Amino acid sequence: FRSCAVAVPRPGATVAGNVPTLGTFLREVMRRNMRNFRVFGPDETQSNKLDAIYQAGKKVWLGEYFPEDADGGELAFEGRVMEMLSEHTVEGWLEGYILSGRHGFINSYEPFIHIIDSMVNQHAKWLKVTREIPWRRPIPSLNYLLTSHVWRQDHNGFSHQDPGFIDHVVNKKADVIRVYLPPDANTLLSTYDHCLRSRNYVNVVVAGKQPQAQWLTMDEAIAHCTRGLGIWDWAGTEDGDPDVVLGCAGDGPPLEPLAAADLLRQYLPDLRVRVVNVVDLMRLQDEKEHPHGLPDTEFDTLFTKDKPIIFAYHGYPWLIHRLTYRRTNHPNLLDRGSKEEGTKTTPFA
Repeated sequence: FRSCAVAVPRPGATVAGNVPTLGTFLREVMRRNMRNFRVFGPDETQSNKLDAIYQAGKKVWLGEYFPEDADGGELAFEGRVMEMLSEHTVEGWLEGYILSGRHGFINSYEPFIHIIDSMVNQHAKWLKVTREIPWRRPIPSLNYLLTSHVWRQDHNGFSHQDPGFIDHVVNKKADVIRVYLPPDANTLLSTYDHCLRSRNYVNVVVAGKQPQAQWLTMDEAIAHCTRGLGIWDWAGTEDGDPDVVLGCAGDGPPLEPLAAADLLRQYLPDLRVRVVNVVDLMRLQDEKEHPHGLPDTEFDTLFTKDKPIIFAYHGYPWLIHRLTYRRTNHPNLLDRGSKEEGTKTTPFA
């Protein structure tokens, strides 16, 4: 066993004239770690718009080459991207790889990651037990990037919609599980910078692959991710004492409270509106239940003790109620999220 450090560039840094995206960021991570970093996935690295990675390391391929593969193609005998249309196979590859002290992550369509539910369950239990064994050295975290998610399918539709993997992982030991829902590209970069550096966690990050609005600068994103959640002052109309709180978690759901806040500003200018965004989902939970949980006093400061809360959530709405049921203001929480109805193919479906 050897524990390898991973060289990670500053998130958002522009390299070789490129606009910083997660793909270009991961490309630079790979270039700096050609012996101890790999990318794993079913067959979706390009589909998930991470193909900038191929500029540093191509797909592993040990079979026959066609001319287009060997000459500028995406395949290479000594590639760094491990792809096979078998989620449980690549999950096993990654688990073995990080158990050796090296680093990596899986990128997958959100609805199909359920295939490895039992495998992540066993890894989380193993991490919980090894924390209690003093001679066990920390290992790099098991990192997931779930994209092509429930709110933006473009052409796949209902068959490719299921945000329930989050519900599955939050059942595991709180010391191990982390769930992040970055609202834009800069918060995604900051989040993945953190995940790749971490040890002994299961990190689940959910983020869409399509271009969309950028809400925060890089410095703002880093500060926001460090806190895990916070008030978006620029979006609300309050003066420290709101009449209503509009909350959101995810990269698609913020469109709704932000649009609502804009309409309320126009038609009810005297209404004091607060907008709260959540990146680290476990911040909603009580501090007694999760290490990232907010104390009640801090939660009440953000969400108030008695004002209406309308929360737009990425996944199935019941989870938000489950995480907040002990909070003082839970009776005033109205949560909206995904339901097994219809086909969400565009941002406006």
